[in-house]
Amino acid sequence: MKNIGLIVPCYNEEQSIGIFYDAVEKVFNDIKENYNHEYWFINDGSSDNTLDKIKELKKADDNVHFISFSRNFGKEAAMSAGLNNAQGDYIAVMDVDLQDPPSLLPKMIKYIRDENYDCVGCIQTSRKQNPIRAFLSSSFYKVINWMSDVEIKQNVRDYRLMTRQYVDAVISLKEYNRFSKGMFSWVGFKTKYLEYKGVSRAAGETHWSLYQLLEYSLEGIIDFSDVPLKMATWIGVLSCIISILGMLFVVIRALLFGGAVAGWPSLVSIILFIGGVQLFCLGILGNYVGKIHLESKHRPQYIIKEKK
Repeated sequence: MKNIGLIVPCYNEEQSIGIFYDAVEKVFNDIKENYNHEYWFINDGSSDNTLDKIKELKKADDNVHFISFSRNFGKEAAMSAGLNNAQGDYIAVMDVDLQDPPSLLPKMIKYIRDENYDCVGCIQTSRKQNPIRAFLSSSFYKVINWMSDVEIKQNVRDYRLMTRQYVDAVISLKEYNRFSKGMFSWVGFKTKYLEYKGVSRAAGETHWSLYQLLEYSLEGIIDFSDVPLKMATWIGVLSCIISILGMLFVVIRALLFGGAVAGWPSLVSIILFIGGVQLFCLGILGNYVGKIHLESKHRPQYIIKEKK
């Protein structure tokens, strides 16, 4: 009999825990003759009663396990902790807000079992969201797929079912700065994607602000592409060429028509332009250096306060 481990990152989700557990248990009850299962709830430093709700489930069900962080380390750290600790032949990752339909699990299992896929992921085809967020999300996938050698499917979710071999491959990637969507694609293997229509949260509110999403997108681009560094180089080259052409223009005009450049505004504009380009390129370089700095510290991705 196969074993399935389900990883569930949680941050201030006290309203969703019980609803999520009941919904997933209905799915597992339908397949319990062929599969054992266990839950790994990862409490990512919640400030509400999320941990207490998880402990209540633990008392009622021996299949429930949890890891509680010493503080909020972020969803990437929570997923990493789950992958490092979950046991089973198959490992699944699912959000606790039920925007990922548990009803897809049997179909995901079937693809891995019968068609020898190593991973089955999910793509959200439609979802009610702010038009600005939708535009930025679409733009992000276009940009990162243009810049990176690794293709990341648009609107792909963290919701996926993986074989033990696939999970072990992901765990072997030890970097501190983690962008799971890119890592899942980078390891390769035979992957199937299922599409489903987006649904609203079962309870509570999203904890991702627009700024956090933009920051997360930038991290993904930096982690999986060196194109921004190359762009900075070419922008620097272009800036030099423009500056040289400008100087030639000034010299030639002085030789042919006499007189120097009239006034300082043009000079100030050129200086500001070149200075802006330099700062822009330094900013790109600084992001990469910052990532190297974090990696060189060899700090753990998370600190566990309690585990059962």
